[in-house]
Amino acid sequence: MFPIRDFWKRHKRKILITVGVLGSGYFLYRQYDYYSRRLHDIQRELANEREADELIKAQIQAHFENIQRIADTTTLPHAIQHLHSRIEEDLDLSHLTERLMMGKGQPNTLTLAEKLDLWENLKILSFTKMVISLWAITLLSLYIRVQVNILGRHMYIDTARGLGSSHLLEEADLIDRDDQQKFLSISDFLCNYGLNALIPKLQVAVGEVLKRKQLRDVFNTTIFRETTIQIIKIFMSTGSPHHWLDYLMPGDNQSVTTDNDAAAPNFNKFDQLMMETRAVLLSAEFGNIVEKSLEVGVDGLMEEMEASLAGGSSRTSGIPLARLVPRVAQMGLLLLEDPIKSRFIQMIRGIPEVEIFFTLLYANMPAS
Repeated sequence: MFPIRDFWKRHKRKILITVGVLGSGYFLYRQYDYYSRRLHDIQRELANEREADELIKAQIQAHFENIQRIADTTTLPHAIQHLHSRIEEDLDLSHLTERLMMGKGQPNTLTLAEKLDLWENLKILSFTKMVISLWAITLLSLYIRVQVNILGRHMYIDTARGLGSSHLLEEADLIDRDDQQKFLSISDFLCNYGLNALIPKLQVAVGEVLKRKQLRDVFNTTIFRETTIQIIKIFMSTGSPHHWLDYLMPGDNQSVTTDNDAAAPNFNKFDQLMMETRAVLLSAEFGNIVEKSLEVGVDGLMEEMEASLAGGSSRTSGIPLARLVPRVAQMGLLLLEDPIKSRFIQMIRGIPEVEIFFTLLYANMPAS
């Protein structure tokens, strides 16, 4: 016993230091092992989250492309067909041309003043028909893409949340089928309500620009382009900054009822969809897209007009406005052809800024 006690007394300090070092080492090893395993778990969780995020991005992209196909093949063709019928009905020029042809065949049936008045009306209405067709198909195609992207984003979020595919998809009310149909039916607002106010407003802008243009004045594509752009600018700048929005969708205090929802209560989800749509259309970014799209539409219109002019000299030197008027009236019909085949729709879709705008719109739509 004494040797052990003596040994302890002599080496007590060394033993305690050794035990402390060994204990500290074991403690540090356990800590290192714990944090190593924890770090591995975190890295694995992050990898799983990255994989899930990539999957969600791929799903969003696929869903986005599907939404575009729906808009291009279903919603837009229906709206444009309706628009074509309304414009043809409200801006029918046959009564003017028939009277002029009658006066040409029977010289004594119309006075000179009556002939000039008929030609003036034909000039104004032909340009009104062309410009309103260009404006309407451009704004309607953009509006429907905004509308379908917003609805598609909400529907994707609802579906993904139901499947539990992402923790980022927080609580949001499911969109009722009636809300979906009611929301999509607003694309007919322009035809059913907006045109009634749009046509006279645009006709005023046309009259303002063409009042100094005589039927004998020579028009080439440059003058024709400047005239068309001037009409659009006057129309867009007259009134409040976003007055044109009232032709596309009902205002905040307006309601549009159908046979199915005449007595239906307000739907919060529908109100939210409408509010988001209005916010997008009022944004400066959308205003820039509208301006760019109208410019591209006018360029496409000029290409059609150049192709219709007979001979190279007519393209540069031009033709009298009286000879141009019938072709102007026909341009409105060309603009309202099937959107799947329409060059104008394809040109607008091909604008890089437009594609970027809608990609960001779909990706960044709020989830609730």
